[in-house]
Amino acid sequence: MNRLTLISLQILVAVAALAIWHVLTTYPVFGRILLPPFFFSNPFEVAQQVVTWFATGVIWKHLWVTLLESVLAFVLGSIGGVLVGFWFARQPRTAAVFDPYVKMVNALPRVVLAPIFTLWLGLGIWSKVALGVTLVFFIVFFNVYQGIKEVSPTVLANARMLGMNERQLMRHVYWPSALSWMFSSLHTSVGFAVVGAVVGEYLGAAAGLGYLIQQAEGVFDVAGVFAGMFVLAAFVIVIDTLVTVVEKRLLVWRPAVGDQRP
Repeated sequence: MNRLTLISLQILVAVAALAIWHVLTTYPVFGRILLPPFFFSNPFEVAQQVVTWFATGVIWKHLWVTLLESVLAFVLGSIGGVLVGFWFARQPRTAAVFDPYVKMVNALPRVVLAPIFTLWLGLGIWSKVALGVTLVFFIVFFNVYQGIKEVSPTVLANARMLGMNERQLMRHVYWPSALSWMFSSLHTSVGFAVVGAVVGEYLGAAAGLGYLIQQAEGVFDVAGVFAGMFVLAAFVIVIDTLVTVVEKRLLVWRPAVGDQRP
């Protein structure tokens, strides 16, 4: 499937979903409207709200705050996950000692941590960044750790036979093995970094997309809530696209996967 066809199909799915939403919230089906507009709004009202936000400039401040929090959470969480993942994978004894504690911390509900971070770090951006870091870190950590552990023993043995030292092994064997796993986790982490920022804003903030959604929800502005979610979704897609561009540059050596037809 070529890129143009893929994009066309993706747009078609979005148009079909919006059309179904409009029909179910506007026209009676079997004598009644299946999705009451008071609870589900409709695509035109949501689009009008988004246009109003951008036209008046209200949205820019909130977008900047959420972008800053998300990027900081993504970068700090990813760097921490990569470093600790490499360390644990190369130090099995250390990994064995800390394994139950890592699993215990990972199992903590992040919603419970949000008020604690707010108490410790205040209502500014850093409580949201901390929440996002806890979401991103473990996703990247587990993938990098597994990527290092999945290095082919044959490749590793051959590299050592060629006289590679630990530094060369890290650069030419371990790092390429971990990259695919790492970028797979980064695509997932983008969404979680934004989720951490938005949830933190929703629970307590003075700006951000989460704050905007919370304010709209407080006055039963359903169109505003959906508009905030659509802006948030577009926001995540843009960031994920940037990650994809970086991935293609760093993994240019990886062979392309061919089409698998039944």
